[in-house]
Amino acid sequence: MPYLHAPEDLGELLEGEPRFRVDQLRDWLYKTPVLQTEDMTNLPQEVRSRFSDRLWPFTVEVEQSADSGTTRKWLFRAPDGAAIEAVLMGYPRRATLCISSQAGCALGCTFCATGQFGFERHLEPGEIFAQVAYAQAFLRQIGMPGVPDHLTNVVFMGMGEPLANYNRVREAIRRMVEVMGLSARAITVSTVGIVPGIKRLAEDPWPVYLAISLHAADNELRTSLVPINKRYPLEMLVAAAWEYFEKKGRRLSIEWTMMDGVNDTDDQATKLAVIANRLRAHVNLIALNPTPLTEETASPERRIEGFARLLANHGVNVTIRNTRGREIDAACGQLRIVAGKSGIAG
Repeated sequence: MPYLHAPEDLGELLEGEPRFRVDQLRDWLYKTPVLQTEDMTNLPQEVRSRFSDRLWPFTVEVEQSADSGTTRKWLFRAPDGAAIEAVLMGYPRRATLCISSQAGCALGCTFCATGQFGFERHLEPGEIFAQVAYAQAFLRQIGMPGVPDHLTNVVFMGMGEPLANYNRVREAIRRMVEVMGLSARAITVSTVGIVPGIKRLAEDPWPVYLAISLHAADNELRTSLVPINKRYPLEMLVAAAWEYFEKKGRRLSIEWTMMDGVNDTDDQATKLAVIANRLRAHVNLIALNPTPLTEETASPERRIEGFARLLANHGVNVTIRNTRGREIDAACGQLRIVAGKSGIAG
């Protein structure tokens, strides 16, 4: 499984082969990924056959499409049984891949399916990067209607908390930027508020985009929805986010899942506006997507629009995000529902 080796260590897999063969293999894995080794046309058949049944560190167990073929979800299965999910969303001028950093999640946010089904393990750097390579190969070799033939954006908004798996996520980002050639500005790391991780990310050389999953603008409500807030309360989180903004000079985003009668009040909008203006952040409003164990329901469309108007009246840049992939459990907060329902994970 070559993706489980660092790109600099691929020579260990090709002992006895000339150096240029290693470079060729690296190019096929990172520069122009392919879905199967038979497509690595400049490698000898003997070399290709070494990896023919173990090119990827997972198998594709479930593949689903939605939105007229412009949204695709993969449930990958690692050899140890761990479930990994990724969602590819295509648009006329961009192709965005939502990737996972953990199998499951231990943080237990009340409205998220991944946390509801528990935590299996951290994903290795190669397992994280391989999701990107697989989607890149899919776009190049199969494609989506009216969508670019390459990834334009990668977002760590799938299963798991990226900053709770910091070292492995960092290495995966390094491979995306320094080996694959993806712009760091095209990568978004989303966190529910792991303050030490935000500080470490600020010290790294890549200007990735930081998204804060906030969901509540006071500590009492936020702790009830996002339990990690008890360890890293809003004051610490906002300070760390501002530090990141100052060091990177990149606008932050705040993710806010709209829950009827929970966090969609005028009071929450006013408090959120204070935080967003302080951080000069853009706010994304996302209607709650249904999950098996979530008691809350989505805010009505009229309430979401009113919440957005209140924010805008306070000078906040705000967007109501369109929902993609809900019918295949691929929307925000839904990853791992299919696995959980079928009993094959969690």
